[in-house]
Amino acid sequence: MQKVLVANRGEIALRVFRSCRTLGLSTVSVFSEADAGSLHVEAADEAHLIGPASARDSYLKVDAILGAAARSGADAIHPGYGFLSENADFAERVIANGLTWIGPAPDVIRSMGDKQRAREIAEQAGVPIVPGSRRFQPDALDGLSEAGRDVGYPLLVKAAAGGGGIGMRRVDSEDKLAETVVATQSMAAKAFGDGSVFLERFVPKARHVEIQVFGFGDGTAVHLFERDCSLQRRFQKVIEESPAPGLPDAVRQEMAEAALRLVRAVCYGGAGTVEFIVDAETFAFYFLEMNTRIQVEHPVTEMVTGHDLVAMQLDFARGALKGMDQSEVTCRGHVIEGRLYAENPAKMFMPSPGTLEAFTGPLDVAHVRIDSGYRSGDTVTPFYDPMLAKVIAWGEDRTEARQRLIDTLTAFRIEGVRTNRDFLVACLSDGEFARGDVHTSFIDNRRTHLIAA
Repeated sequence: MQKVLVANRGEIALRVFRSCRTLGLSTVSVFSEADAGSLHVEAADEAHLIGPASARDSYLKVDAILGAAARSGADAIHPGYGFLSENADFAERVIANGLTWIGPAPDVIRSMGDKQRAREIAEQAGVPIVPGSRRFQPDALDGLSEAGRDVGYPLLVKAAAGGGGIGMRRVDSEDKLAETVVATQSMAAKAFGDGSVFLERFVPKARHVEIQVFGFGDGTAVHLFERDCSLQRRFQKVIEESPAPGLPDAVRQEMAEAALRLVRAVCYGGAGTVEFIVDAETFAFYFLEMNTRIQVEHPVTEMVTGHDLVAMQLDFARGALKGMDQSEVTCRGHVIEGRLYAENPAKMFMPSPGTLEAFTGPLDVAHVRIDSGYRSGDTVTPFYDPMLAKVIAWGEDRTEARQRLIDTLTAFRIEGVRTNRDFLVACLSDGEFARGDVHTSFIDNRRTHLIAA
């Protein structure tokens, strides 16, 4: 493996390029017409246009990406996150074209990508799962009411092929169930090409805790501790941290062991994340899903453990990483990440596209990492996710990390678009957050206060 094409854009493409350079690998970027002047295009050793602005006609177009790989002479493809990163058919095409796929085996991606199938595999591996229903296909709702009563209200209607918070809706009573299922099926069919859904118990005061894992394809694996991702808006993560505050050590260890049982059961190879919902009152935990890719929030783990997860992916794919012992992974200090978006929190976090007349953060701040694909003068288009940057701060303890992140966010100069910067600072400064009282309803319950702060 000598030349890596990153089938993605923005900060994650830049992130992969950094590890490639460290390992002496050449890089290839792909870009849409809307991204022609982007940083990830300039940063690569070579760049190839793959289509119009629409992701459907560019970053999601398999033939265009494989064509760019052929023209460039790339011998490997890293998918980043989002787009085609968890598309088993794409992985198979990459391999069929004689290229190295930097990710888990296609059959594992397919199994874990089907949320219902993943639940079955987890249960067989002895991993606790959230009570749920069978799959309901479009126009086949027989038994839906009975299933809803069995699962219990409130519940979630979830797209079987969903992910990233998309295709997930809460239902509080039976009279709203059928219409919500039909609406979610329609959304899922358009977003994922699969309109099937299932019902899952909703835990009212819950925490979202995930275990970072790395498998070696032979039934062995290590975990790289946990991340708490409980602060979310519209089921999408906003602030992530490690270690999870206030989580009993015994529960922390049980979750890590449960995640490793699942990883070993499928002989997972590469970086992945096993996600759990945790009852904030009892600390009972249940399997949610497994993400078969690098996560947006992977820098949290990198900073708290000192391991370069992307370099590990690259080394594993080229046969240079055969295994690790769990004793090689240690956790030091505390890390918190905030996702800085071009969006308007006061208008239900609607995206705020436009030109970044100014976009500068503090330079060379000790123990702070800023991952971004933007600079002053760039345009935030309406075609892609509006995340401007991930700002990550380390501290000897949670208090120090939290204050360092607040100081760093406050020091940003941003003009031309609305952002959630002040909202992030309000969350981090909130007394409940400071005490570690985090849960998935935190933002919904305090949104008015947080926006006004």
